[in-house]
Amino acid sequence: MNRPLLTIASGNPKKVAEIEAMLGPLPLQVQRQPDNFEVEETGSTYIENAILKAKAAADLTNTWTIADDSGLEVDALNGAPGIYSARFAETNEEKLKKLLQQLDENPYRSARFRSVMVLCDPKGNHVHDAEGTCWGEILKKPAYSQGEFESIFWVREANCTYGELNQEQLTRLGSRGKAARALAPYLLRELGLE
Repeated sequence: MNRPLLTIASGNPKKVAEIEAMLGPLPLQVQRQPDNFEVEETGSTYIENAILKAKAAADLTNTWTIADDSGLEVDALNGAPGIYSARFAETNEEKLKKLLQQLDENPYRSARFRSVMVLCDPKGNHVHDAEGTCWGEILKKPAYSQGEFESIFWVREANCTYGELNQEQLTRLGSRGKAARALAPYLLRELGLE
């Protein structure tokens, strides 16, 4: 059987590998977006940014495409950094420092990672989307060095930080994994794989 080609609209190899692993059981051939392909995230919501990326990649590759946009939302910071998570500061170290300084000694540390995943057809039409949320809380310091927001986000169900989740846990508990699982039935139907 000829496996349909699906492009993951991301230049982040870690994110592509994570999404590919989540889609692993599906009879698909997965490729990452072309090198040097960048889309400016000018949307004001996760879904708008994900659609921008998926449409652009579909137009370029003429393939079915999925893209996601995600962020960390901290309740005590009114949902910040949210869609600006990637642009919250210049480096990961600065992002962590800024977030922890803003939270300071606030005992209310609940937060969530939210991901929205979008499916576009080869013509760039937005066909479906799905959302996933992973609930947790912000630690007072990173659990390990050289980490991103994942190093300070404690997932109680797994008894570890988001960054320490294994692939099975990421698929089951992670925001991107939940979004991918919710999108999978639509993906199968649209690509005629049911």
